[in-house]
Amino acid sequence: MLKMKNTIAIQGAEGSNHHKVAKDFYGETINLKECMSFDVLVAALLNKKAAKGIMALENTIAGSIIPNYALIDSNELHICGEKYLNIHHHLMALKGQKIEDIKEVCSHPMALLQCKEFFKKHPHIKLVEDVDTAEVAKRIAENQLKGVAAIAPKLAAEIFGLVVLEDEIQTIKDNVTRFVIVQTEEPNKGKEEVNKASLKFQLDHKRGSLAAILNVLSDCKMNLTKIQSLPVIESPWKYSFFVDVTFDVYKNYKKAISIIEIMAEEFKVLGAYKNGRK
Repeated sequence: MLKMKNTIAIQGAEGSNHHKVAKDFYGETINLKECMSFDVLVAALLNKKAAKGIMALENTIAGSIIPNYALIDSNELHICGEKYLNIHHHLMALKGQKIEDIKEVCSHPMALLQCKEFFKKHPHIKLVEDVDTAEVAKRIAENQLKGVAAIAPKLAAEIFGLVVLEDEIQTIKDNVTRFVIVQTEEPNKGKEEVNKASLKFQLDHKRGSLAAILNVLSDCKMNLTKIQSLPVIESPWKYSFFVDVTFDVYKNYKKAISIIEIMAEEFKVLGAYKNGRK
């Protein structure tokens, strides 16, 4: 049980951006549970194989990772924290190789897309989609794959003993991903520890219903930082709304959610936690 409490489930392998977030948030003394999909990550939490999970939720280039909103909601997970991470893509391979030696680059489809302009300058390199950035780096090291390179964080190069052939190969340099920390139990945080919340609600399909909720948030001095709609399964043209709000005064937040609970058809607090951007 003690080991489970120190175990953090991440999407991807050791050396990935999810691993970096886990290290930044919880330090070096953690046990990693590597999961090759977010569904497997959620299962690890539900089956008590890990105490917390790290999930990417949105990116400044790719936008919202909508399936993860649904996973958090449908599995009754609680958001207990968040971390914003600047994403850096580096090209890495076995030592002793140059970029001219590389025939193939394997990586996650999103990483390949975000480095598209770099590879236009190297048309001899074949781009191959794979499941995870760091897992490719690990495979190259374990199997001593020559002529193959990975796109991954520098942390992966350090862990697996690879050499970085090219730094910062992403097309857009200001690339930030928001990660959330989730758990199965509702976190027990004091008022002074929280200044942000993630909420979900459904409304009557009538004129002005969403505007009325937004007015409540404004009147209660909530700062709306995110709004995302998801269709309600098996209810055509009906939507759930996921919103993030920040606030300075806790009692204003409590007032807002007490009013929305009355106004909304369904209402849920997905998590109240410390703003990761402060």
